[in-house]
Amino acid sequence: MTAPLLEVRELVTEFAGAGRRLRALHEVSFGVEAGSILGIVGESGSGKSLTARSIMRMVPEPGAITGGQVIFAGRDLTQLSEDEMRTIRGREIAMVFQDPQAALNPVKTVGWQIEEALVVHGVSARKARERTLELLRQVGIPDPEARVDEFPHQFSGGMRQRVVIAIAIANAAPLIVADEPTTALDVTIQAQVLRLLVDLRERLGATIILITHDMGVVAELCNDLVVMYGGRVVERGRTADIFAAPQHPYTRALLRSMPKIDGDVRERLSAVPGATPDLSRLPPGCAFHPRCSLAEAVCRSEVPPLAVVPQRPQNRSACHVALREGRLPAEPRHDDAQPAGRRPALEQPILELHDVRVNFGSRRMLFRRTAPLLAVDGVSLSVRPGETLGLVGESGCGKTTLSRAIVGLNLPSEGRIILKGEDVTSFDETASARVRKTVQYVFQDPYASLNPRLTIRQILSEALEMRGVARAEREVEARKLLGLVGLDPDYLGRYPRAFSGGQRQRIGIARALAVEPQVLICDEPVSALDVSIQAQVINVLADLRDRLGLAVLFIAHDLAVVRHLSDRVAVMYLGRIVEEGPAAEIYARPLHPYTAVLMSSTPRPVPDPQAMARKVILRGDVPSPRNPPSGCRFRTRCPIGPLADPSRRICIEQDPALAGAGAHRSACHFPEDAARAASSDKTLAAAEGTSTA
Repeated sequence: MTAPLLEVRELVTEFAGAGRRLRALHEVSFGVEAGSILGIVGESGSGKSLTARSIMRMVPEPGAITGGQVIFAGRDLTQLSEDEMRTIRGREIAMVFQDPQAALNPVKTVGWQIEEALVVHGVSARKARERTLELLRQVGIPDPEARVDEFPHQFSGGMRQRVVIAIAIANAAPLIVADEPTTALDVTIQAQVLRLLVDLRERLGATIILITHDMGVVAELCNDLVVMYGGRVVERGRTADIFAAPQHPYTRALLRSMPKIDGDVRERLSAVPGATPDLSRLPPGCAFHPRCSLAEAVCRSEVPPLAVVPQRPQNRSACHVALREGRLPAEPRHDDAQPAGRRPALEQPILELHDVRVNFGSRRMLFRRTAPLLAVDGVSLSVRPGETLGLVGESGCGKTTLSRAIVGLNLPSEGRIILKGEDVTSFDETASARVRKTVQYVFQDPYASLNPRLTIRQILSEALEMRGVARAEREVEARKLLGLVGLDPDYLGRYPRAFSGGQRQRIGIARALAVEPQVLICDEPVSALDVSIQAQVINVLADLRDRLGLAVLFIAHDLAVVRHLSDRVAVMYLGRIVEEGPAAEIYARPLHPYTAVLMSSTPRPVPDPQAMARKVILRGDVPSPRNPPSGCRFRTRCPIGPLADPSRRICIEQDPALAGAGAHRSACHFPEDAARAASSDKTLAAAEGTSTA
């Protein structure tokens, strides 16, 4: 066997402070074979990103590598000077950061930033310009000659990430470290970026380290897998072997907690209890033992070595039980994995939307009126008590605008909003009070939605005061609310900063429930959470819906999460509903090509080296709602429309109505061909934001 391109040996990274040293990475070891993709997974705080920064020698102050080796192409990077490392960064090892908006300079053009990465490594200015245009073509930026001198804010999120990747491959670095490159992206844009990474490996022979918490992405892309927890590697091996038979309880728990787009929705997700430990206060012994159902006395006192599992020699695991027994023993299923009891949804809707429009653009100027920008353009929906309606679509399609219109944050320009049989569209004082009492909103970012200067007791007391609860009774009610969302009532005296992201989201749900609403609007409530914490929040929402008979409007772009939680699904594109119906029917037989492509783009946690090659990749972004395409709004990106079959002029000339037999309806001229959109072998390079053919 040839030596790995990169080998990390017993790597230790520590931070100095308060008279002591905090060890954040504990003897991390793994290798990366040339031309392969290695996945590093684990929850936030497990040490994934710090491992990447340690490899690049970019540990933030006051951190430092205090032990171990990082062998790259025969050299120990830990022994090189800073000047020597500068010549390696970008030229031999490149990094793709999680947030492209933060990684790019907002006052410099994208072309200048790519050229800079070339010039600092000795390329002339003329050749740098030529290479920049070539790189933009390689990463799929349309019309690079026109866009090379644009600024980052003029690009979509997916295209900004492509620019960051262009910078990373500018000098043909043999190793690329991608730190959560698709976490904040829609599934369609995520599929574009992941396909690009695969293409880079195949065309340029690049070796990739992919850091992520999405086990579906790992299954479809990665040859090898490293699982981290508490700053340590707890399992290591081939991806297919680990997925087939995980040999550490933490790995098994991560895999079980993933919602599956084709899974059994009658079962609750098997959530990992508790939260990741603070690296400054790791428990003794195995760091995972407080959350592990197999923990024994030895697990609480001794750190397990990372060693070969006797009956699974292809896996290395740091688990006392697996190493002693020869394999990880079976774990009994717990109550949280059993089917949850459901109240039958009532027939009469509690919330109805009739042809709602939200206009952000039309306003009178000095001599003219600007063109309308209909972020929501004629949407009709209904939700019944005890039912979850999933609303899905890419960023910019109008999902959040619609939800904010329901609570009066965006006033509708047309249409009606009916709540409990009464029209509240005016949002006058009486209507607004009725909405506040009946409808509550759970925001995407739980930290931004909680006042950091107030304790949880004060946050909940404000909401209880709105409900009219007497001051003397608020303490008891606040403790009940925390118990309702699965948090210790003794946490009332703490501030939001003392909680994890999942716990803060539970607090946001508790605050929403304080006024005893009948409708809960959840706007991407789990998109920023680790898969294990995501499962906890999903289970809490399902429990509350079933126990209290809540009507839930659940907004997300993760179709697997929506499949697990929703009774009905509405798919939104460019301000309109393009498909609606029972969740089981839509996922079994989509009637709109956009729905089919969204489902195809969703990663599945089943190792399949050909999965990425089979996906239909949508080029371009959602067109501007100020200048939508004629006819079908999706036809500029549609795999079965006029781009693929020029004879389908009807898609250009006629706007399809939302229609169909029964409850399953779609807005497509060729619904019988919709499923074919996800099985096509064509990659479409559609024009972006055009309004004519």
